Amino acid sequence: MDLAAEADDLVFECNDGIGRITFNRPQARNAFTFAMYERLAAICKEANDDQSIKVLVLRGAGDKAFAAGTDINQFREFKTPQDAIDYENRIDRVLTTLEQCRVPTIAAINGFCTGGGAGIAAACDLRIGTQSAKIGFPIARTLGNCLSMSNVSRLTALIGAARVKDLIFTARLVEAAEAAGIGLLGEVVDDIPALDRRSEEVARLLASHAPLTLNATKQAVARLQRRLTPDEGEDLILMCYTSQDFREGLDAFLNKRAPQWRGQ
Repeated sequence: MDLAAEADDLVFECNDGIGRITFNRPQARNAFTFAMYERLAAICKEANDDQSIKVLVLRGAGDKAFAAGTDINQFREFKTPQDAIDYENRIDRVLTTLEQCRVPTIAAINGFCTGGGAGIAAACDLRIGTQSAKIGFPIARTLGNCLSMSNVSRLTALIGAARVKDLIFTARLVEAAEAAGIGLLGEVVDDIPALDRRSEEVARLLASHAPLTLNATKQAVARLQRRLTPDEGEDLILMCYTSQDFREGLDAFLNKRAPQWRGQ
């Protein structure tokens, strides 16, 4: 793993108790590499151990996206069914680490927040977005893959089963006003400068509050959700990721054409 590239692609700095995580691949709409996922998990673990860190703010570099999911090129390396299982296990592990991080987490969302990026946002405690935020999981029209059981469970707890099916079945991206109405966003601001100001204001407010109260509340809410074993849903992952449709979706995406789904 190229640690220098990893650090450049996901930048972390901490001042006055506020840790700021920036997804720094604006040329790729901040799409995540595997190294970026691992660095995000490592920062959350650092926050668990470092009492000087009071809150984490996550945002995307540039003006186009929070994060547009996993970089599609990562999937080109898949050779065996185990690659698909390992990928979803990685995402589950990283998002669970983010969700269970000791300190409050704030997703500051501008532009596209899709796929794995939307999963990251859903795992944060609070979400603030601009008017240009667009959130969703368009996998039914792009790659033909699926969310893991843990991700479906997390998203269902946030917005409800009917809305999860609506988002994934229609493959649409939810704009800011609707996102606020269904719980994907807690607050909407006008633009990026307003997003920077508001996320900083909320971060400083949370950093001033009793850390044990905040942590206890986070852990209590997490305990109310059903915990899944790692192998639950593997049959669904394999059904999608080992299919001809997934290969077709991947090829169509990379070649900028419409996929021809066969259900096989």
